Amino acid sequence: MQDSLRTLFVMIELELRRLKHERTEMYYRAIQPILWIIVFGPVMAAVRGIEAGVPYTDFITPGVLIQSTTFVSIFYGLQIVWERESGILKKLLVTPASRYGTVIGRAMASGVRAVFQVLIIFPFAMIIGVHFIPNFLCFLVAFVLIFFSSGGFAAISIFIASFMKTRERFMGLGQAIIMPLFFLSSALYPISTMPIILQQIAIFNPVTYVVEAVRGLLITGEIGNLLVDIVVIIGFDAFMFLVASASFKRIIE
Repeated sequence: MQDSLRTLFVMIELELRRLKHERTEMYYRAIQPILWIIVFGPVMAAVRGIEAGVPYTDFITPGVLIQSTTFVSIFYGLQIVWERESGILKKLLVTPASRYGTVIGRAMASGVRAVFQVLIIFPFAMIIGVHFIPNFLCFLVAFVLIFFSSGGFAAISIFIASFMKTRERFMGLGQAIIMPLFFLSSALYPISTMPIILQQIAIFNPVTYVVEAVRGLLITGEIGNLLVDIVVIIGFDAFMFLVASASFKRIIE
C-alpha cells in the first residue's frame, strides 16, 4: 500500500515537472472551450430554445469545463503509446512499483493537467459575465471532483492504449469516445429536454454526474444529489482503474 502511494505521488510529481516546462499545449487546448463559452453560449441564449433556470452561458460553463478536462484525460493515453514506442514503459515495468500503483498514478497525474486546464478557462468565463457561487468550499469540492473524475477518464485512455499500436489509431478512437460522452450528457442541455432513449443513455454516462455536481457547486447551488454524484464518480474511477490495470501488460506486448 505504501509503495503504491509512493508511486502515485511520483507520477503526479512527474506531471507537474512536465507542466512546468511544457505549458504551450495547455494554452492551445484551452482555445476550444473558451470559444464554447464566449460564442456558443451567447448565441444559443439569444435563440431562447432552452429553459435552463439560469443564463444559458452559465448553464453550459460547467459542461464545457468537464468536456475540456475529459479531452485532456482521454488523450493522455497518447503519451503512453509514445512511451511504449520509445521503450520507456519497459524500463518502468521492471521497477519494483506495482502495476496497480503505476496505472492509478499515471491516471491521477492527468487530473493535475485537467485542473490547470480549468484554471486557464475560468478567468475568461468570469470576464464575459458567468456568475459563479462565491463560496470557497464549493470551489474546492468542485476542483477535487474534477481532479478525481479526470483520473477515471485517463484510465479509459490507458485501457485504449493497451489495444492501439499507433498514435493515429488512438486519436481516432479517442475522438469517437469524447464527443458522445459530451453530447449525451447534460453538458449543453437539461436531460429532461432529450428524447426518452437519450435520457436513458445519459443516466449511464459518467460525464452527466460530473457535470451535475460541478454545476450545482459552482452555478445553481442545487446540491441535493451531490452525494449520489460523488458515489458514481468514485465507482466509475474504481472500475476503470481495475480494468486499466488488468490490461496494462498488453501495452508492451
